Amino acid sequence: MNIFKNKIHFTDHDPLANGLDEEIRAEQKEQDSFTLDDTSGEDLVSQWNAIIQDVEKDPDWFSFSNE
Repeated sequence: MNIFKNKIHFTDHDPLANGLDEEIRAEQKEQDSFTLDDTSGEDLVSQWNAIIQDVEKDPDWFSFSNE
């Protein structure tokens, strides 16, 4: 006796749907965007540190312990 009469089917999820793809392309075209192709490790660390300093100015910023 088969108690499971209905089959469940899930549709594939498109993470770039609802305009996300267009938003990503627009951000990639921004003047201050950077790619890993033309960025050295030191430049990437410098840019990331600048981003972190900018984020830490946010009044909603929180810090956490790595313990």
